[in-house]
Amino acid sequence: RNAGDYIFYTDWAWTSFVVFSISQSTMLVVGAIYYMLFTGVPGTATYYATIMTIYTWVAKGAWFALGYPYDFITVPVWIPSAMLLDLSYWATRRNKHAAILIGGTLVGLSLPLFNMINLLTIRDPLEMAFKYPRPTLPPYMTPIEPQVGKFYNSPVALGAGAGAVLSV
Repeated sequence: RNAGDYIFYTDWAWTSFVVFSISQSTMLVVGAIYYMLFTGVPGTATYYATIMTIYTWVAKGAWFALGYPYDFITVPVWIPSAMLLDLSYWATRRNKHAAILIGGTLVGLSLPLFNMINLLTIRDPLEMAFKYPRPTLPPYMTPIEPQVGKFYNSPVALGAGAGAVLSV
């Protein structure tokens, strides 16, 4: 979810990109292999990636409707990597283990590359962070400082603590 949030991305650009790459690659491979194993049809990874891309376009449209700029959310480039996964599935003659190993490796290597190019096309994340600050929390969501030690001798706290220990 935070993969396209540039206020998050500004402070943690490299870490965010690495987490983004691992999570998006894994999501594509696990979902697509699941589809392929149950249908046995090469092409399902590309179909799955297309569905995810359309869902992300919808989310991007929702953020745009809320007044954020069009490039505030980036749509990950899943489709070319999914095509490589489909190609490896087709080339290994439906050998499921080879599809997972070879296809998964191809996705893991290609998806970060495609998305690095994708992320280079966005406006300066620092500028975005200052121009579109996160909305502040409403008063009922504002955290209250905890009253440390206030409930140590409370029967409720003792019962909850004992219950937590005994139920393990």
